[in-house]
Amino acid sequence: MMTAWMLLAAYILDRLIGDPRWLPHPVVGMGKVIAATEKRLRRIMGRWKERAALTPTRVRLLGIVLPVVVAGGAFAVTWLLVILAEAVHPWLGWGLETVLVATTIATKGLADAGKAIWSPLVKGNLAEARRALSMVVGRDIERLDEGEIVRGGVETIAENIVDAVTAPLFFAAIGGAPLAMAYRAVNTLDAMVGYRDERYLYLGWASARLDDVVNWLPARLTVWPMLAAMVFLRLDGRHAWQIIRRDAHRHPSPNSGIPEAAMAGGLGIRLGGTNWYRGVPSHRGYLGDPKEALHPRHICESIRVLYWTTGLYVCILAVAIIGIDVAAR
Repeated sequence: MMTAWMLLAAYILDRLIGDPRWLPHPVVGMGKVIAATEKRLRRIMGRWKERAALTPTRVRLLGIVLPVVVAGGAFAVTWLLVILAEAVHPWLGWGLETVLVATTIATKGLADAGKAIWSPLVKGNLAEARRALSMVVGRDIERLDEGEIVRGGVETIAENIVDAVTAPLFFAAIGGAPLAMAYRAVNTLDAMVGYRDERYLYLGWASARLDDVVNWLPARLTVWPMLAAMVFLRLDGRHAWQIIRRDAHRHPSPNSGIPEAAMAGGLGIRLGGTNWYRGVPSHRGYLGDPKEALHPRHICESIRVLYWTTGLYVCILAVAIIGIDVAAR
């Protein structure tokens, strides 16, 4: 039952204070470890290249080092910290674990990022809206019009309902803060090296595939509280389910297409289309039907879906854990 209360406390803590900028965040440390590890791996690749021994297979095998070092290290360090805190006092261990789990989720941060995009949009300040969008997406933003900015904001919120909230909560439920932190490390690896361009096609493949694997179940478990949230908010939950079944597979990711398709269906908008990355176009399949033109209010509606979905999700997890605990007794 302590795990159930820990999840609820961590979620509430994140909703209240988010990630204060003055407080060091684990993801920043993970990013530094990833960069340092990649630098050393590329030195090895350089020596192989000098000996004409650099092959795609070898680079792929070398790419496995990244998740082993980063995710494994995140798990080990977090586990050690929690164990040491519990040795001092059980409540200290519980408190530390709660705080650590709160750092792996970003409900408030995601909502704040959406609001930062919405606010200048309603004032007609496209330049500021583009700048705010650039903080959360990797696509080129210089020429985006209002509709495309809205699309980027809604897609980011929808995708990160899983990546930034429900998935880390799921792993916290089954493995506490150490496993939640390991998940966050995998997610950070995918964001930094999980690209299919020339630089990371082979070195980042293990990180990208591992991210797909660990998000597979959380993405699907998120569907039901997300549909329920849409019913509570008087959105089109039935159409959201239809769009998930029809369009989710069109997304390049086997997982991100699920919450994005649900959001598109529930809001009655169309997501997907052509994004530009460093001047190179990348077309994604369309999700949803354009019943409504993309409008800044859709960002606000997606934030409401975020709040309701994640709130329902953490309550369901807590109840499930308590039920399992009671049944075990």
